[in-house]
Amino acid sequence: MLHVLCAFMCLRLSAQVSISGKVVDAGTGHAISGVNIRVDKSMQKSVTNAQGEFSISGLADGRHTLSFTHVSYEPQSRSIEGSNGQVLISMKESHVNISQVVVTGTGTHHRQKDSPVPVQVLTQQEIANTNASSVEEALQALSPTFSSMTNGMGTFLNFNGLGDDYFVFLLNGRRIAGDDVFQRINVKNIKRIELLNGASGTLYGTNALGGVINIITDDAKNTIAVQNDTKVRSKGRVTESANVDVQKGKIGSYTSYQYDRADSWQLSPYEEKKGELTETEKIASAGFHSHAISERLTFDATDRLNFYASGNYYRNQTDRPSAVYSYDVDHETYGYAAGAKLLLTNGNFLTADFNTDISNSRYDYFKASGGYEAGDKVLRKRTRYHNATVKGIFNLSKNNKLSVGSEFIFNALKSVSDNIDKETDNTIAFFAQDEITILPQLQALVGIRYLYHNVFGSHATPNASLMYTLGPVILRANYAAGYRAPSLSEVYATDIAKTTDRMTIGNEDLNPEKNNYFGFNAEYNYRWLSLSGNVFFNDVRDMIDYATIAKGDQAMEQYGHQTVRQRQNINHARLFGTNISVNAYMGYGFTVRGAFSYLDAKDKDTDLPLDKTIKNSWTVGLQWAHSWGKYSLNAGLNGRIYSRRFSETYGYAPHYSLWDLNTRHTINLKKFTLEPGIGVENFFNWIDDRPYNSNYATLNPGRTMYVSLKVRFKD
Repeated sequence: MLHVLCAFMCLRLSAQVSISGKVVDAGTGHAISGVNIRVDKSMQKSVTNAQGEFSISGLADGRHTLSFTHVSYEPQSRSIEGSNGQVLISMKESHVNISQVVVTGTGTHHRQKDSPVPVQVLTQQEIANTNASSVEEALQALSPTFSSMTNGMGTFLNFNGLGDDYFVFLLNGRRIAGDDVFQRINVKNIKRIELLNGASGTLYGTNALGGVINIITDDAKNTIAVQNDTKVRSKGRVTESANVDVQKGKIGSYTSYQYDRADSWQLSPYEEKKGELTETEKIASAGFHSHAISERLTFDATDRLNFYASGNYYRNQTDRPSAVYSYDVDHETYGYAAGAKLLLTNGNFLTADFNTDISNSRYDYFKASGGYEAGDKVLRKRTRYHNATVKGIFNLSKNNKLSVGSEFIFNALKSVSDNIDKETDNTIAFFAQDEITILPQLQALVGIRYLYHNVFGSHATPNASLMYTLGPVILRANYAAGYRAPSLSEVYATDIAKTTDRMTIGNEDLNPEKNNYFGFNAEYNYRWLSLSGNVFFNDVRDMIDYATIAKGDQAMEQYGHQTVRQRQNINHARLFGTNISVNAYMGYGFTVRGAFSYLDAKDKDTDLPLDKTIKNSWTVGLQWAHSWGKYSLNAGLNGRIYSRRFSETYGYAPHYSLWDLNTRHTINLKKFTLEPGIGVENFFNWIDDRPYNSNYATLNPGRTMYVSLKVRFKD
């Protein structure tokens, strides 16, 4: 095998050509920066610089087809023979974003409008328009299918009615695990976010009962790019990030660092005790500081073979007031990954990836409490996750594309506070999926995944999709089965509440959770207007929830606590939802977007809403953009509206809406871009100022003016 690989590399290096050129706006003749260029039947790619220029080297001699894409322009292809000194590409402006390349729905590259599985795309430009400081903020600002709830242990995201245990989080197509996955990604380094609604067990396996979130980062090609972003808000909130991307020749280095901090704040100075209001120093939002750093190295051995290696480190430490609390929470995560991709003949390719994520969560005591002394550091939880995946994509014919692969997952858990020395589990899976073109306007997808879990045995998850295109109208229908094995924490961990005398114990007799997902999607795209509607039904069986097994004297005698709960398979959930979105270009630089999500999520046995769910939510946006030479102004109004959120423990949190005014001022110099920003968050000053509780609708501290500055150098 080694001899074959060496011979292959020598052959590819024997005759190489280069292609360079410039991309301009067909209407104005102005250079277009940020255009992505891909070479057909090659892994070589590039992106235009501030002058619209690009260069691609290391190509085999012969004819090549180049594809040019940009979020604001119609895609274009150009066939070029051999080396070419300078290619001029003119692109026509587009106001409907349907030409994005997506990979999440099928695991293979498709134009968004050509994907048989519906995928929602949040573009880099849309994220920038919200001036979001985190992935969580961007998701909630642009998609009503997301909501969040925060407590002392962190932020819990809800996607289409299911919590973050029920969807998969990917970074450039690679699954990542551990705590604080949303905070570990530098939002300023994101190229796009792909959202796949519903079960996707065939490609992504366990946990993908509710959906998949795939973060695609913005890697510079054939260039040097340095960027620094700063944002300052009230309550001591500061976000500072830096990216350094270097890609010259065959070697690339992509470095990202982000620092975040915030002070603690109250929403109300009172709490209710026995029906009376009393003053309190308890806080709604805990102060914190965090650091996140990542590094990715790439090596393009040939135009058909590349390698990568990456590493990341994240640490978040709370800064809570000592007058009320006795400890802080310290989250630490680090990981590493490596992989390779080999492009074979006829567009077939093989990929191999391995990654590890290790998370530690500790209690850091700064004063004596509960048998611990000041300075004690108690390990709350340590998790270890390993994943190895091998996949092949094969074009069996012009009408069939087959994806096959295997995945191995290993998990480990240790917890001093739970007396867990070490518990492990592992899963091995095999999957196959076929994309079939039945007619030019009719496409289908069928697949199945078989897995074996060393504790819970074997299971299979099939899926099927059908897409029909009729001019500007696209119709899709899909079915998918999902599977989720109980986590090690759910099986073995014992949690003791620090504010109430309550114990929660694990359950070694838990069963896996399973679901059946049915969805129907319709889209209409034409010139300045894009409409999309999605209806889904998600039936989730054997959902794991808490059941009280002892109270009062019995609980004290047997367990030493007033209330004892155990995790059990007690819920059978039915989720019915509708998502509708519209994007329209109104002319003169004005763009309007709006989205609505209706969700009826209930436990079929009790007829109560599922925990942390919201029935109705909206996101709206009005954007205006205009350029005067080297200066561009982007101004927008963004709003998100939520009906009441249900909590099994605390009841309903009130409905609310938050509105933000954002402006970005872009100054394009020869190699530098300056982008100051100024705006107002929560313009109408909505605050959930009820007496202190654990079910705040939002932790937003009120009307806030912010300033930001982005400085970017690109050569």
